[in-house]
Amino acid sequence: MQRRTFIPTLSALALSLGLLAAAQAQAQPMSRIAVTDLAYTQAVSEYFVAATYKESSQFQATRYSASGNHQASGAYVAGSYSYMEQRELGSFTNDIKGALLKGTSFRLVQGKGFDAGNPQPTKAEQALNQLQTGKVAKPVRQPEVKDIIARIKKGEFSGADYVLFGTLSHVEFRDQFSPLQGTTSATVQYGLDLLADFSLINTKTFEIKASFSAQGAGNDTKLLSNRGDIQPPNRAKVMRETSQSLALNVYEQIVSQLGYSDPNLARGVRSGVQMVPGQAMSGMSQGQPAPQADQVMILK
Repeated sequence: MQRRTFIPTLSALALSLGLLAAAQAQAQPMSRIAVTDLAYTQAVSEYFVAATYKESSQFQATRYSASGNHQASGAYVAGSYSYMEQRELGSFTNDIKGALLKGTSFRLVQGKGFDAGNPQPTKAEQALNQLQTGKVAKPVRQPEVKDIIARIKKGEFSGADYVLFGTLSHVEFRDQFSPLQGTTSATVQYGLDLLADFSLINTKTFEIKASFSAQGAGNDTKLLSNRGDIQPPNRAKVMRETSQSLALNVYEQIVSQLGYSDPNLARGVRSGVQMVPGQAMSGMSQGQPAPQADQVMILK
């Protein structure tokens, strides 16, 4: 009789422990992630002109004579000045957020935009101040858009457990004209290639949970009946395809790396969700075909 009651007791205990573990997993809040806009720096060159001019006149007259003195002086400085401009690209990240919302149970929080600091005087203003006072202005160190640790400490991603930080590595627009042999027709392909580097960073420990490069591409092809025809490209379509393909690549690499770097984070990935270009971010069902590229034919 004891053996018969002992086995059901163990089964009931195991079931209770399993239900308790499942309840604790459900009660545990999911990680909160902030997705930044793509950071980039570019060299900017500007031409500046600064000048000062000063003149004085003296005139003296008596009953029998008059005299005068006139003096003028000035300084002129002109040249070119180059510096690095730091910005964030406010595109190509909404589809990444959409892919994470669909394929994971992570909570997304909105971070603040990059704070570039107070406006700095232009090179012309600095040169003019030097001409007037004779003093050289000391350069003021500006915040760096790629210094993600300083931005986290500054509180730009308050409330986020992790930051998906992306920097723009390469962007290239393509415009190719290809005549069709034996005809008067030609194809024109307008494309965009984008490459970005991403890191998923813990905001408390600054530990990197995922790190990868992701690529996005889009194109618009048009068929012209005569080589002299002009048909403007659909730039909105190209940018949409680039954004969606970039988001798909980002999602696939995050899911792949979290399985190795952090099993706890990997639990937030929904099983059975398959992403395909054009559907992952638009919310279309899995059985629907992906949209095809548009072609325009001009007949005369």
